[in-house]
This record gives sequence, structure tokens and C-alpha cells, in this order.
Amino acid sequence: MQPLMVFDLDGTLVDSVPDLAAAVNRLMAGRGLAPFARPEVARMVGDGARALVERAFAARGAVVDDRALAAFLVDYSANAAHETQPYPGVHETLRRFAAAGWRMAVCTNKPEAPARTLLAALDLAPFFAAVGGGDSFPMRKPDPGHLRATIAAAGGLPAAAVMAGDHHNDMLAAEGLGMPSVFAAWGYGPPETGVHASATAMLFPELFDLAVRLKG
Repeated sequence: MQPLMVFDLDGTLVDSVPDLAAAVNRLMAGRGLAPFARPEVARMVGDGARALVERAFAARGAVVDDRALAAFLVDYSANAAHETQPYPGVHETLRRFAAAGWRMAVCTNKPEAPARTLLAALDLAPFFAAVGGGDSFPMRKPDPGHLRATIAAAGGLPAAAVMAGDHHNDMLAAEGLGMPSVFAAWGYGPPETGVHASATAMLFPELFDLAVRLKG
């Protein structure tokens, strides 16, 4: 079976908090609410756009409505790649996976459209056989069905796959499929997330050797 490496997006492949925080703060300003610092927004990331907006409003003692979520999605989708950048070593490591015969996919709770826009803007899209967004399937992480559907869309099998992510949702989805997982320690998740993973990587380039060992 061809090995498959599945990556989370925000906090794993890319540092997207600068653009997420900017969009959140524009939304807050439009409602007369106080802005957030980037580290505050980072702690809200991982469960999709709706959860991010709900957490932002809750932190300001306000109640979110569907118009706010729609406004955020329109704004963020149009401005997702201004300051967002891949983490150091991403392009080189993905080329290493490709050269070794690995197929690759992205499984993210971010809606699929902005995820694909971001991957294309950062010259990452050609690496991936599939992108499973938070609205691509009836379920999303930590439901293992989201990961299973993404793997199937990439033409792979869970038995030949490894998941890398910075959030407990990534670890739980992989665990639900009996897959090995690698905690991305450089991302937004707290260090204790790593206790749910098969291994921990401190830097993105470490993922290749860890994935090979886990599938060896």
C-alpha cells in the first residue's frame, strides 16, 4: 500500500493566526467590541470557523448570530493569505515525502474553500491529493469519519496513513481509526496534547523521519 501522510492545516502546515486574528478583529470592530491579541486568537483555533467566531463573541460577553459568521467567512476567505506563511521547512519536507513515494492530504476543520485558497496562494496545493475541509463531509474532526473520508478522497487507506496535527482533534481522529499520529509541537495546541500522539515533532522537518518510523 502506498503510504499516505495527512496534515492538519492551521498550526501544522501554516501559521494562519495573523490573518485569522485580523479578520476576527475586523468583525469585533464592526460590532463595537474590543479586539484580541494574536495569542488569544491562537487559543480559539482548531474547531472550525463557527467555533472561532462563537468563542470570540463569548469572550466579549456577546451572542453570535449567523450574520456574524457569514461576514467573517466572506472577509477571511478574501484575506486569508496576507500574512499567513508555511512553517519553516514545509516545502522542503513535502518534497521529501513526495520523492519517497508518499501521497499527501490535508484534513482541516477550516472550511474547504478558504483552505484551498490558502494552499494555492502559498504554492502548497500541488502536493496534496485531497483536501478535507470542515464542511466537506457530514462530520469533522475529532470524528474519525472526517479523517476516513479525507483518506478515501486521497485514494489511500487508514492502515497506510499517518496523521500530523497540533490539536487534540487530530490525535483523537487518528486514534479513532487506529492510526499513528504525530503532535506538531510548534503549533497552537497545548503541550499536553502530545500525550495522545504516537510521537512528537518539535520542528516540521522532523515529520518525515517520524512518519517513516511509524509506518516501518
